[in-house]
Amino acid sequence: MEDFRADLALITVPVLVAQGGQDRVFPPEATGGRLARLIADARYLVIPDGPHAITWTHAHEVNAALLSFLQQRRPASSPDGP
Repeated sequence: MEDFRADLALITVPVLVAQGGQDRVFPPEATGGRLARLIADARYLVIPDGPHAITWTHAHEVNAALLSFLQQRRPASSPDGP
């Protein structure tokens, strides 16, 4: 197995790392939390009662967080266009 952790420093775009707090497949403290610390501009979101498949079980919360994340990074519109 290859170790790609060093490549994470090469990511130059904002990243949202979202994970369920009750994820038993990939526990947050061992995966998402570590990943977010290795990416320079990462935002880490834990859905406290979420299991492994939060996009399925907590879709409303994930979608709201994703929309918020994207809106925060949206460039200001120019006077000449949207």
